[in-house]
Amino acid sequence: MTNATEESAIKQEPHGRSRLSRILDSDIMHSFLRSKITILSAVVTLLFLIGAALAPWIAPHNPFDLASISILDARLPPIGMEYSDPNYLLGTDDQGRDVFSGILYGARISIAVGFLSVFFAAIVGVLLGLIAGYVGGKVDAVIMRVAEVQLTFPAILIALLVDGVARAVFGNLDRERFAFWILVFSIALSFWVQFARTVRGSTLVERNKEYVQAARLIGIPPFLIMIRHVLPNVIGPVLVIATINLGLAIITEATLSFLGVGIPPTQPSLGTLVRIGNDFLFSGEWWIAMFPGCALAVLVLAVNLLGDWLRDALNPKLR
Repeated sequence: MTNATEESAIKQEPHGRSRLSRILDSDIMHSFLRSKITILSAVVTLLFLIGAALAPWIAPHNPFDLASISILDARLPPIGMEYSDPNYLLGTDDQGRDVFSGILYGARISIAVGFLSVFFAAIVGVLLGLIAGYVGGKVDAVIMRVAEVQLTFPAILIALLVDGVARAVFGNLDRERFAFWILVFSIALSFWVQFARTVRGSTLVERNKEYVQAARLIGIPPFLIMIRHVLPNVIGPVLVIATINLGLAIITEATLSFLGVGIPPTQPSLGTLVRIGNDFLFSGEWWIAMFPGCALAVLVLAVNLLGDWLRDALNPKLR
């Protein structure tokens, strides 16, 4: 038994190494390692993800713990300036909350809203795009007409409309309880069209190929054909759109929070922190808005650069 186990392990080891070598030798990995800007963007994005995920453990203060916040520490400047406190690296806001800790906790909400909204938009858009491209006819016409009407409304306007309906239905207090999911729903409702149009175009090409015709002949149901056979061949552009839309979703969330219709101040995102600091920007406390704004800009820029690289890496014409 021991010899058989050792022989199987020896046989499996080259297979594992060959799979790793294929990944390292792939065109995508070669394109990634060749671009220093892409590597830097990936590192910055990864640092933001780690900082947001581990905020309760790595943040020096809890900005939402009222017992640990003192109004006497309000508006302290960052380290290096006069009257600064070494316990607050980037200073404090008007309520005495640590700005650095607020950025870590705010990034959690901003990134979570971005990921969830893009995830739901991708599910809806991909499903409708598959149905429109594969079925065609009146179903395709109806879905595409709805998508074209959707494109005439900006994402901010749709989010404001959803927020207004939520306030009318739930009221202000209940609306704040569900503000996170209302924001996710409103952004997802704005972004599904790009997924649907892209997947529909790719599905129109794939549905006439031989493997789809063969699946029809052997009696596979249309839904299984779309999921098992067509979807894997149209998923490449979806990944690119999702990466680019992630940055747009974070910016949209920040814009809505800045306008006061996003995440409430009790659980601020990066956009809410910028809005809070904007009230003190011209009174000398520039750090309250500047540091969250810079963090938001760096995060979105890094994600967009990754999306641009992924678009070029998955384009066969550029290989």
